[in-house]
Amino acid sequence: MHATVTYGYEDARDLAAVFQGRKPGFTYGRQGNPTVEALQNKVTRMEEGVATVCFSTGMAAIGTMLFALLRRGDHFVSSSFLFGNTNSLFNSFTTQGIDVSFVDATSVDAVREAIRPETKLIFIETIANPVTQVSALEEIGVLAKERGLVYVVDNTMTSPWLFQPKNVGASLIVNSLTKYIGGHGNALGGAITETGLFDWRSFENLYDIYKQGDPQKWAVQQIKKKGLRDFGAALAPEAAHHIAVGAETLALRMERQCANAQRLTEFLEAQPWVNAVYYPGLKSHPQHHRAKHLFRHPGALFGFELSHEVDLWAFLNALKVIIKSSNLGDNRTLAIPVAHTIYFEMGPERRASMGIDNSLIRISVGIEEPDDLINDLSDAYAAIAKI
Repeated sequence: MHATVTYGYEDARDLAAVFQGRKPGFTYGRQGNPTVEALQNKVTRMEEGVATVCFSTGMAAIGTMLFALLRRGDHFVSSSFLFGNTNSLFNSFTTQGIDVSFVDATSVDAVREAIRPETKLIFIETIANPVTQVSALEEIGVLAKERGLVYVVDNTMTSPWLFQPKNVGASLIVNSLTKYIGGHGNALGGAITETGLFDWRSFENLYDIYKQGDPQKWAVQQIKKKGLRDFGAALAPEAAHHIAVGAETLALRMERQCANAQRLTEFLEAQPWVNAVYYPGLKSHPQHHRAKHLFRHPGALFGFELSHEVDLWAFLNALKVIIKSSNLGDNRTLAIPVAHTIYFEMGPERRASMGIDNSLIRISVGIEEPDDLINDLSDAYAAIAKI
C-alpha cells in the first residue's frame, strides 16, 4: 500500500511530461496513487471497460463526472426513481444552470419525450432504491445511441457480478465502491468506468488540452484531470486497499446475498402483516421478466411495507439479528425506515411520486444464515403483536 501524497523524479523534465500528459506517472495524491491505480485497473476489468477513475465516495464520482462533462445551459435526463442523495445532487446542479428532467425510466418512451436539443446525457440506475423499479436499460441504450447521447448507468445496485452495463450500450458506468464491490462496510469509495462505446470526438464539451491519445479515454482524462483535480475528492490508498481486498469475494457474497433476498421476500409476501414487497425476483414484481432477462440475479436489496396497524418503530426495535443502519451492500443484513431517514428531505409529495410509503422498510440483505433472518422478522412481529 502506497501511503504517500507526492512523488519524486530524478529528471524534472519527466515531472513536466507527466503533468502535461505526455508520459504516464503520478504527480500528486489528489489525482493518482499506485494503490488506487491498482483498484482502478481491477474495476476496469470487472466492467470490461477501457479505463476507470476512482473517487472518495460514489457521490463524489457522480458529481465530479457531471461537473467535468456538462456546462451551463446543458440538459440531461434522469430516472425519477433515484437514490435520494443523487436526486438532491441533481437538483443542486439546476441552481447552477444545468437542467435535469426526471422521468419514469421503466419506459423508454418517457425518456424519449424528455430529450431536448440541449440534452447531453441520460443517467439511469439499474435497479431503483428502495422500491426496486427496473429501468428499460436495453431500450434506453438503443435510444441514446440513436441520438448520440452519453449513456451513464449506475451499476451500484447490481454490481459487475450481476450485470455489465456495457452490454446495453452504456458509455460510462458508475459504481459506489462502498457497497457490494467493497462489501464490508469499512471503506468509502466510488468509480467511473469508460466502456469505450461512445465516440467522444463528437462531444463538444471536451477541452482540447485533454484530447490526447486514444479518443476512447478523452472523457475519463477530463474527468480525472479537470474534475478530480479541481474538486479534490480523491480516494485514499488505505480505502482503496480495503475495497480491492473486498472485491475478491464479490461473486461469493452476491450469490449468498441474492439467495437470501429471494428467501426473505417470499416469506414476507406470504405474511398477513405485510402490505407489499418490492423485489424483482418475485413474480408479482412489474419488471420481473425484465430483471430475469438482464441480471444474473435480481439483487440483494428489497423494500416492504408493513400493514398500517403495525407500529413501524416497535417492529424495527424488536429486530435482534438485523441491524438498523443506513448502508447497503454490507455482509450484514441492514434495515432502515425509508420515509423517515434517507428520503425524508424529499418531502411527502416527492416520496409519493416514487412509491415510498411511510411504512416502507428497506432491507439490504447480508450473508447470514437465511433461517436466522426469517426467524428475526417473524419474532419481531410476534413480539409486538403481544403488546
